[in-house]
Amino acid sequence: MSDIIVVGGGASGMMAAVAAADLGHKVVLLEQNEKLGKKLFITGKGRCNVTNNSDVENHLAHVVSNPKFLYSAFYSFDSRRMMDFLEMEGLALKTERGNRVFPASDKSSDVLRTLQQALQRRGVDVRLHTRVEKLLVAEGQCEGVICECHGRKKSWNADSVILATGGLSYSATGSTGDGHRFLEQIHIPMTPCYPALVPVETKEEWAADLQGLSLRNVALRVYRGKKQISSEQGEMLFTHYGVSGPLVLSASSLIGRGGEKDCRMEIDLKPALSEEQMDERLQRDFEVAKNSQFKNSLGKLLPAKLIPVMVTLSGIPPEKRVNEITREERKKLGKLCKALSLTVKKLRGFDEAIITGGGVSVKAVNPATMELKEISNLHVAGELLDLDAVTGGYNLQIAWSTGYLAGISAVDTSAADISAG
Repeated sequence: MSDIIVVGGGASGMMAAVAAADLGHKVVLLEQNEKLGKKLFITGKGRCNVTNNSDVENHLAHVVSNPKFLYSAFYSFDSRRMMDFLEMEGLALKTERGNRVFPASDKSSDVLRTLQQALQRRGVDVRLHTRVEKLLVAEGQCEGVICECHGRKKSWNADSVILATGGLSYSATGSTGDGHRFLEQIHIPMTPCYPALVPVETKEEWAADLQGLSLRNVALRVYRGKKQISSEQGEMLFTHYGVSGPLVLSASSLIGRGGEKDCRMEIDLKPALSEEQMDERLQRDFEVAKNSQFKNSLGKLLPAKLIPVMVTLSGIPPEKRVNEITREERKKLGKLCKALSLTVKKLRGFDEAIITGGGVSVKAVNPATMELKEISNLHVAGELLDLDAVTGGYNLQIAWSTGYLAGISAVDTSAADISAG
């Protein structure tokens, strides 16, 4: 018998276990893998962007799905408290561009070691190689779990259970959708899952010709039909199937939320220039290169790899002399530089997605406690929920905050049960 069982040893699960143990309760953390935090280990390309060093309102502004649900969680445990926690546990941190917070060592392994030591100091009983197969639920109340460990099944009773099994992204790390399955078995409503923060496949064949080209300081606008759903400035990357990079990953979450149909992207290659300024820039460049062929006149304006594509899309003959280019042709080229269009074919799959969109419907969860409204003593946290944000440390803060709130709330629930008994 345990006071609290936490299912899942990822970011939200470890934080839930720490929070519950800090209030003096016996906590067991069950993890099916051979070690904790396998997905956390690979986040941020192995550097682990642990949070964003900004206020709650900024965090809420960067949440794509159901930001209002997170008010209690973020105000209970914000990014400053997370940073303080890690530093008090001995991890040095640094803040980089965009207020992204990383371990000073640039090693995600140091974040994991800090969390593992925090669990040990608090006496959390960590059980690896232990896969939960089912929740024990009777008469609207969760009483524990049935799990398998080294080929043997056992029932494990608890006053409260916190489910933090993650989503569907990076299945090799153990994110196999078990938590969704457990909850579907007890009829908890779900929002359909989709890959989020994921590269995008495009229909245009010329995108593959640009494979490996990275664009910096560009603006990416995304439209669904005629409605603009996203606009952001930063970096992106062309791939053999389409586009990726920070701008695209963030936009993908908004694309996935409403479906890929009728979605297109526009790349503004020169966001600092208005269309009029763009035309003036072209006139200056063309004056310098007036005796050159058009295909040889864009070297100061565009990356070399992009020039052949832009020449083709402009419709201006490559060998045409610059001093023969008409005003209409120049204007068309300027508009192309301000709105290079790509048609969304589809999002890449879960194995390339950083996080999972969709999940447990927030309508089924009490935002003040992370407890399911229909099943008492059962709390959910992290990527299992229908919550996701753009890149920059915001998704991990969702995990920390919901895990923490579930941890302290589960203790409150079990304490009430004990006193009532």
